Amino acid sequence: MTDVSICSRTGSGELTPEEERVLIRDIAISAEANSKEGDTFYLITQRWWQHWIEYVNQDQPNISNDGSFLLEHCDLVGSSKRPASIDNSDLIYDATSEDFYVGIEIHDSLLEGRDYVLLPQEVWNQLYSWYGGGPTLARKVISSGLSQTELAVEVYPLRLQLLVTPKGDRITIRISKKETIGELHRRACEIFYLNSEQVCIWDYYGHRKHALMHDMDKTLDDANIQMDQDILVEVLNNVNGTALNGHMSPILDNGSNQKEASSIILEPSKSSLSIAGGFSASKGASRSCIVELSQGQNLTSPGGELDNTYVVSGVSTRGSSGGLTGLQNLGNTCFMNSAIQCLVHTPEFAKYFREDYHQEINWQNPLGMVFLEKYVLVFGVHRKIGQWKMLSWSKGSPTIFKGELAMAFGDLLRKLWAPGRTPVPPRQFKAKLARFAPQFSGYNQHDSQELLAFLLDGLHEDLNRVKHKPYIKSRDADGRPDEEVADEYWANHIARNDSIIVDVCQGQYKSTLVCPMCNKVSVTFDPFMYLSLPLQSTTTRSITVTVFSCDGSTLPFACTVTVPKQGRCRDLIHALSNSCSLKSNEELKLAEVRNHLFQRFLDDPLISLSMIKDDDHLAAYKIPKLAKKALVLRLIHRRQEGETNDTQTMLRWKPYGTPLLSSISCHDVVTRGDIQTAVHKMLSSFLRAESSRHTEIADSNNLVAESDACHDSSSGEAYTDPVSDSIMNSSSSKALALLRLPLQLADESNTLTDLSVGEEEVIRLSSSATAIIVYVDWSQELLESYDTHYLENLSEVLKYGPVNKKARTEPLSLYTCLEAFLREEPLVPEDMWYCPQCKEQRQASKKLDLWRLPEVLVIHLKRFSYSRSMKHKLETFVDFPIHDLDLANYVANKNSTRRQLYELYALTNHYGGMGSGHYTAHIKLLDENRWYNFDDSHISSITEDEIKTASAYVLFYRRVKTNGAISNGGKPSEARHSSHK
Repeated sequence: MTDVSICSRTGSGELTPEEERVLIRDIAISAEANSKEGDTFYLITQRWWQHWIEYVNQDQPNISNDGSFLLEHCDLVGSSKRPASIDNSDLIYDATSEDFYVGIEIHDSLLEGRDYVLLPQEVWNQLYSWYGGGPTLARKVISSGLSQTELAVEVYPLRLQLLVTPKGDRITIRISKKETIGELHRRACEIFYLNSEQVCIWDYYGHRKHALMHDMDKTLDDANIQMDQDILVEVLNNVNGTALNGHMSPILDNGSNQKEASSIILEPSKSSLSIAGGFSASKGASRSCIVELSQGQNLTSPGGELDNTYVVSGVSTRGSSGGLTGLQNLGNTCFMNSAIQCLVHTPEFAKYFREDYHQEINWQNPLGMVFLEKYVLVFGVHRKIGQWKMLSWSKGSPTIFKGELAMAFGDLLRKLWAPGRTPVPPRQFKAKLARFAPQFSGYNQHDSQELLAFLLDGLHEDLNRVKHKPYIKSRDADGRPDEEVADEYWANHIARNDSIIVDVCQGQYKSTLVCPMCNKVSVTFDPFMYLSLPLQSTTTRSITVTVFSCDGSTLPFACTVTVPKQGRCRDLIHALSNSCSLKSNEELKLAEVRNHLFQRFLDDPLISLSMIKDDDHLAAYKIPKLAKKALVLRLIHRRQEGETNDTQTMLRWKPYGTPLLSSISCHDVVTRGDIQTAVHKMLSSFLRAESSRHTEIADSNNLVAESDACHDSSSGEAYTDPVSDSIMNSSSSKALALLRLPLQLADESNTLTDLSVGEEEVIRLSSSATAIIVYVDWSQELLESYDTHYLENLSEVLKYGPVNKKARTEPLSLYTCLEAFLREEPLVPEDMWYCPQCKEQRQASKKLDLWRLPEVLVIHLKRFSYSRSMKHKLETFVDFPIHDLDLANYVANKNSTRRQLYELYALTNHYGGMGSGHYTAHIKLLDENRWYNFDDSHISSITEDEIKTASAYVLFYRRVKTNGAISNGGKPSEARHSSHK
């Protein structure tokens, strides 16, 4: 451990790591307590932040929770080295391409807690005064949520395209959704040098005029302006307020003045996950999408002609076909939106709730959505639970809901299926939900499946056709045929529970319990609403590293290894050494490469692998084990690229490809020729075949050098680099003369020295130098001799975003999950079974079998697990079929004549971690036979290949009819009774 005292750059004296930690903690707590709308927060890369956390906690064996929200996601074990300056370059596209109107653009798929941390201004200022760096990425705190009292950091302000007509200019700007239309109008006039009195701006969504934006006090949020949409800036005639081009249809409409709004589907945009990252759970801040838009649009205009032209066109609808309407995010309500969209697009429900369903509302059902104190999942089949449980009621008298949930859901469904594409704010539905299910109140993130389970059961009770539930005592099987017992259980269930939900979603499973003492067998047949399938916990991860050989013996190759998810750098190096057959006299140097340069060397074996991100680029270099007097040779590639300014285009040498690494002995002296030979050897594997004649002499010299090295080793002398020894051979100079490389040596002050001349000249090195940095400048002529495409594409550690199926370790089949669910296992001690024969509680073994499958089969993949009151997410990739899910082999009722074949039509997805995750839905519109992604208010067309790589959470399957078509649903005819209604 290095004892380094830190000097504050603000002049406040020296600070130890512990003093830094305490100071930042106190500043953070104070800043959070006083946070308000308009405050500034700063993005800082998670990598740097975690390094700093490890540094300041190096002497802390156990860190107590002191209330600082900034320390909650960090691994506190690791390197004790002081971090370098703050480097946010991995969060941005290109700092050099900063746009005046947009600023520095950050990557669109960043997630808080995975890629970045949000720091209050006071915390950032203090860290910046100590460490410097950047670039600075400031974001404002805005109000959000239903009451506009919740706070969130607007990580992604609106990105809008301003189009000027009739001139045709366009420019991209960034602006907060909380800014007013007046501010947008002012900025447009300022950017295009226009007179504000001659300009009107239009909501130009989908390249059609939807609304004249004339209410200057209205916010862009309330005006329903969305990410990446177009805004039309129309320059009017001074006299009569008409457009300068003489007519009102915009030039980008290609002369088409349609009477109806066309169907516009948003293609996937850069901002499909446009989040407003949150900073404090206690403040109710968002950690996912926070978008609150207003549905209404005012079409009145000061210019009469504008009104007359667009009043008839239905501009408020943004499209006419039903089923493609998004739901606005009211503040962390993506969990609710994704579940609702799947239910809304279940054809049986869509048909039912668009007809007159009010006659089936059970106005008097005492179980119809009572106020719950604690909700227990109903009808869900969970492993090791013998039978489904009813609700636990609140203390006191239950409050009868009288069908309010069903009516709220039906009203929302009709809005989503109505013509038009304007996103619907589900405020009324959420208010009903919060009133009768307080666990879903507020604006915190919740589990989408838990909401789905609650909603299905609530709708069932509200729509239960059974007005008075009879008491029915279940009989034991007593050796009767399973078919008889199953029908009896199902008839008893239908006698008490009969609704559209039962018709569509409920099935039946067989539960067999065997007493371990007397072998008594108990068989029951219980209903289920969905299946919760267990997933295997992922304790490992795959890391792909590109391996380079310093002696030119092999071309680079990508090597994928499996390492412990919570492992250390030494685990990765060990796995790579085995995989690439590392020799005993070699070692691996591991480095992260970014922007064609060495970003960092992973020399510390204790570095946590959690600091290696999936989109990092790693390279491993096989080099001889370094002797005491040896230096690392870093070879940086450059090529000429043009830079254009206002007057001319200039060519500059810029980094290119993947840098290389080797070793060079400095036992004696190092000459320019030594480095030329070392670089020749490093690049020899890239030589094209037609250039092989240039290497014949060099190859013979290498053989002599290797022979000399072996002789030195056998005589017990210290190891020396064979590359350097070969330089001493006079024939080497002749070989180098055939193909001399344009090399530049960089000293400590970054002054460059030409190494292509004076090969015998000795290079002066600092006594403290540990590396030699050399640039090789690739001219077009030189590129013709070498095949450098091997240097251009460095593999990512692991593709991120929509899951790369090939990169996932051990993909898990949905059938495997089902088999694990049905496998016989002993009950846990909490679920002891009373054996009627032994008349004692027994830890029996339990076996589940599917017996009767529903028309719509809902499958919940249990991605979230609990340990010590903590919730963890399993990232296991599940390979699920889209077509032909065949469950015939898993149904115990072999006398059933129904086909057990299913087709996927909807699913919910969960991306990211627990605190900053995001839900979306993939849904197939059966009429169109096309898949769409529903991401809150954003809807885009997607392919089946994208479905296969989804991070699926809840799957919705529909039964396939005998002719291969999807079933239209309907009530099951088996064991139905009507006398009880």
